[in-house]
Amino acid sequence: MIDFDLGDELELVRATARDFAADQLRPALREHESQRAVSEAARKAFAEIGFATLEWPEALGGSGLGALARCLVLEELAAGDPGAALALDPLGPAVYPLLELGGGEALELLGRPLVDGTGRRAVLVWNGSGARCRLERDSDHVTGSVPWVPADAVDLLVVLDEQGAFVIEDGIESSPLRGSGLRAAGASELCLDAAAIVAEWRDAAGAQRALARARLYASALMLGIMRESAEFSRQYAQDRVAFGRPIAHHQALAFLIVDMAMAVDATRVLLWDAAWRLDRGDDSFEACATAFVEAAEQGVFVTPNGVQILGGHGFMQDYPVEKFMREARALGLLWGGVDAAREDAGCELAAVEGRVSLSAEAV
Repeated sequence: MIDFDLGDELELVRATARDFAADQLRPALREHESQRAVSEAARKAFAEIGFATLEWPEALGGSGLGALARCLVLEELAAGDPGAALALDPLGPAVYPLLELGGGEALELLGRPLVDGTGRRAVLVWNGSGARCRLERDSDHVTGSVPWVPADAVDLLVVLDEQGAFVIEDGIESSPLRGSGLRAAGASELCLDAAAIVAEWRDAAGAQRALARARLYASALMLGIMRESAEFSRQYAQDRVAFGRPIAHHQALAFLIVDMAMAVDATRVLLWDAAWRLDRGDDSFEACATAFVEAAEQGVFVTPNGVQILGGHGFMQDYPVEKFMREARALGLLWGGVDAAREDAGCELAAVEGRVSLSAEAV
């Protein structure tokens, strides 16, 4: 029998994240965006709660929780402010190559110095199929550029591809970009000039698991965004009166609100299923890719309609829905975007044994 009961521990984790978002993120949403940084109080509170090491093994001082716990936390934080959620997490999805490829030694050596609440950050970039990076290797050094990352400065750069990952600590130059979404996290172009590789692992299976978990991370953020957009616009439609009744009582708008709610719930089911498979140790690459595609595509359905329901108010910064629309778009571009995720899922689903390559050529 299917059971969606999270249990006491995960419910407590989710409630803690919800309270943190309500206290620290949502009230300062516009302030964080304009300053391109989160407040010191929010950063300190985040570090004290221990969200950054939620998935670390208990032997290393982490909580020992899994992908589902991380998804619950990210959904709640993103409902408060997705840009701030990224800015607060010092390792973010860059932790997954360390976990899956480097293990405990990599976490201690490379990850531990960043989780002290000082604002230092790691960034994960994808250099495989569909990547927008332009990186060239010469032995143990890398030269090239990354056109956009959601950070103003990068202290640890983790580069992932289909065969493994490598890490760069020094020689990373950041050129700030204005960006349209996730401004609380910052935005910049990275330039590398013979930057030294300090660690490298070659393991295709581990790289696939790391990419799957990174996609799940972004999917959870997109879910939180669309949930809050749908709920905010629903409340607005119930309060806004036109032609003698709340606009939510007009059939066309009521149907749209229903479609938005269904999109949120359907995305959550796919997300939880993928996280559950990951935590069980099942092959979850296709499930995580599918969840990413669903979250990205439903996000660009829900959030623009959240703006439309508010009419002209939707484009004003007095209301958060225009911000949700911008940030859902930005998250859908990560790690090759929707096209790369859909291709990965297609390769898995179309394969009889192993994995197949897809072709756009006519048959």
